[in-house]
Amino acid sequence: MTGICKGRVVIVTGAGRGLGRAHALAFAAEGARVVVNDLGVGLDGASGGESPAEQVAAEIRASGGEAVAHGGDIATSEGAASLVHAALETYGRLDTLVNNAGFLRDRMLVNLDEDDWDAVMRVHLKGHFLPLKHAAAHWRAEAKAGRAVAARVVNTSSGAGLLGSVGQGNYSAAKAGILGLTAVAAAEMGRYGVQVNAIAPAARTRMTERTFAETMAAPGAGAFDAMAPENVSPLVVWLGSAASEGVTGRVFETEAGRITVMEGWRPGPTADKGARWEPAEAGETVRKLLAAAEEPGAVYGT
Repeated sequence: MTGICKGRVVIVTGAGRGLGRAHALAFAAEGARVVVNDLGVGLDGASGGESPAEQVAAEIRASGGEAVAHGGDIATSEGAASLVHAALETYGRLDTLVNNAGFLRDRMLVNLDEDDWDAVMRVHLKGHFLPLKHAAAHWRAEAKAGRAVAARVVNTSSGAGLLGSVGQGNYSAAKAGILGLTAVAAAEMGRYGVQVNAIAPAARTRMTERTFAETMAAPGAGAFDAMAPENVSPLVVWLGSAASEGVTGRVFETEAGRITVMEGWRPGPTADKGARWEPAEAGETVRKLLAAAEEPGAVYGT
């Protein structure tokens, strides 16, 4: 290990299992002091009755690192504020926030209950916004007080947020919202020394191992485990370190040994009449523009 995060204090939400756990362990291995957040709920957000955050924190400490567990609900203002406070009270500073917490309640749209929509929006989108809000307020105060800030935020979106995923309308919408939040936060917080990026990872977790069972299956002994969550963590650690200076407002797809910079929505073929279109005329023009445009990526599950 290079110690790329030596001395930094890092919060990772949803760090009791899967990607979050892998991130927390990877940050600790690179010298970071880690606040391990996890509410300990089941795959659908129901109470899990255990504290995986403390288990991961204990694992880090057993390996010679520094970590503290936080079991609060980061989709509440009180829980998010207490998470930031835990870092400041325990370690006296906060350098990096990794927003990762989430769960699934998959249904086709016509069968998707309002409660399932709200629950997924709450944990993914509100659960990104509130920790970011409280961390950003701290960093802005530090910058205004004249103290140097080299803060980093890594948000977690998904291919479902980039392309959509059949049976995951709530999850896809929440993950797309995270991309918009990332762009705005990067623009607003850059002046205070805060960089904000997002990843769209693919890895074997509780949320994917059943939904995409064949793709996520572990390989035979000795083969590269392409879907291991640990493959995603090196990029997250680098983005969360001071070494990523100048990289902000970006989205990265990452899985196995591949990293892709996503280029997002950009203007494609355009027609400008300089006056109001008639409906039929607008339709004819749109068909010509579409013929010249690139096809969108396929929605997952189609």
